Parts: sequence; structure tokens; C-alpha cells
Amino acid sequence: MNKNNKEKSFKLFIKGSNDYIIFIVVMVLLAIGIIMVLSASAPTSLSESGSSYKYVNRQALAAGAGLVAMFILSTVNYKIYRKLKWVIYIVLIGLLIAVGFMGMGAGGAKRWINIAGFNFQPSEIAKLGFIIFFAAILSDVKENNKIKNIWYGCIMHLVLLLPIIGSIFVLQNHFSATVIICVVTVIQMFIAGTRITHFLITGIAAVPMLLMYIVYRQVNNTAGTDLDFRSTRIQTWLDPFSDPSGDGWQIINSLYAIGSGGLFGVGLRRK
Repeated sequence: MNKNNKEKSFKLFIKGSNDYIIFIVVMVLLAIGIIMVLSASAPTSLSESGSSYKYVNRQALAAGAGLVAMFILSTVNYKIYRKLKWVIYIVLIGLLIAVGFMGMGAGGAKRWINIAGFNFQPSEIAKLGFIIFFAAILSDVKENNKIKNIWYGCIMHLVLLLPIIGSIFVLQNHFSATVIICVVTVIQMFIAGTRITHFLITGIAAVPMLLMYIVYRQVNNTAGTDLDFRSTRIQTWLDPFSDPSGDGWQIINSLYAIGSGGLFGVGLRRK
């Protein structure tokens, strides 16, 4: 095969029905991730189980399951998700509520569910699910030429749909997920064509609700119920050596790692 034919074949490969660039990037990142897990976990795994591959085997299993799920989902017409948007929304809300009843807590937050020995965070599924949901809703609104309408283009999302999700995340002390969902939803709305003035009007109207929430948190903290463990994380980040064997342990060891190998590390080692 001559050079021109090779270039033509490569272009056909890149411009095929599947997005091969994303696929290749995902596979490279997946491989690097598994290698890093092996490098970082081998000593602990060896001391705990007598094998250096306890944690990397678990990671490889999860990666394999993820690849199978990825290939299955790649065969599904994305328009089906649009038709099932309300089913997706209700199922995800149900999963997040279930965390409150059957979830497991750790580090001041209750976010995990155990099913048949497998732990997972419904919030991680919810992040992707809500992106699909809001994309479908905004597509419908835009197709009906209502995206410039303040109710359908802005208030319905920021005042009606999004607060339900945010409230559940707040109850789980999952502040990061709340921020991610809110920011991504606003970006989706902006891309769909929501007016900036509508964002401003809705934001000003929400100020009283925000003040009420701040007062609520202050009252609870004053009463001795500290709901905000994030401040402890920030304080530990500023001074990790104040609690070297507790919250500061991971940060301190990260500093040791950088000190030993610099920003690019010392390379892979067989331990």
C-alpha cells in the first residue's frame, strides 16, 4: 500500500461512524490508570494479601465491566434517551433518595450503596444522567421556540427541576456534586440559548432562598451540629502537619512523593 492510500485509509478511519479519537484517548487513559494503580498499591496489597495484584485485579475487573457497558451503550440510538428523559429523572431521584435509607456513610457524608457486595455512588451515575435529562428538556424547549421565554428557558430549570436535585445532594453533604450539576446545567442552558438577562433575574429572585439557607446552617452550627466537614478539609490542606496521622496523612505523603520524584515521579518500580 503506497503512502497516499495509507493516508486515505487513516482519514476514513478517523472520520468513520464511530469517534475513534475519543475511543483511543479513553483506552490510553484507562491503561495508564491501571498501571498507576498497580504501581501505587502493590506494597499495600502485598502486605495485606500476600499478592501485589489484589487492588489492580479489582481495578481491571471494573475496567472490563466498563468497557462492556461502553460497547453496549454505543449501539443504542441516543434519541431513545431523549424519549426516556422523565424516566431517567425519576429513577435517578429515586436512587439518590434510597441513599438516605440504605446508604453507607464515611468521612461525614452518606453517599454509597452496597448491592451484592458491590459499592457504588448513585451520585456518579446521576451526574451523567442529569446531563442527558437537561439536554433532552432543553432540546424540546428549543425546538418549540420557547428557549427565549423566561419560564421555559430559565425558571423551570433553575427554580423547579434543579433545586430538587440540589436539595438531595445537600442532605447527603455532597457539595461537590451539587456544584458540578448546577454549573453544567447552567452551561447547557447558555449553549441552548437562554438569555443572560433571564439568568440575572432568576439569580436575583433566588437571593432570599440563599440567605435563608445560610441562616439555617449558622443556626445548626451554633447549636453544636456541625454539618460542614468541608471547612476541616480546607484547614487540613492549609496545614496538613497539624494532623499528620489523620486528615493530613494523604497530603503529607503526596508532598513526600513530590519531594522524592519531582513533578514527573521516579518512574514505575516493581516492589
